[in-house]
Amino acid sequence: MRIPVAHHDGNYTIDPDGLARLRGDDRIAFTYADNPNGSMADIAGVLSDNRRVLGMMPHPERATEAALGSVDGQPMFAALMRGMALA
Repeated sequence: MRIPVAHHDGNYTIDPDGLARLRGDDRIAFTYADNPNGSMADIAGVLSDNRRVLGMMPHPERATEAALGSVDGQPMFAALMRGMALA
């Protein structure tokens, strides 16, 4: 999946204990295949403690139409819609 990034110099940082907690709680949602910005542990997205909030650096909304150059973001939004319908 190719998803655009548009955060200039932004990257994810966290202390070693916090990283261990994220890993232990399985709250690292996405990682970069090619880390474009030096994000710790290649982290591209994390989930909140209750797993209801996702924070992420990639921009799937910029890959939802062929006119934008890619439709790779569509499956993410389709999955979100399915999940919301079940909630």
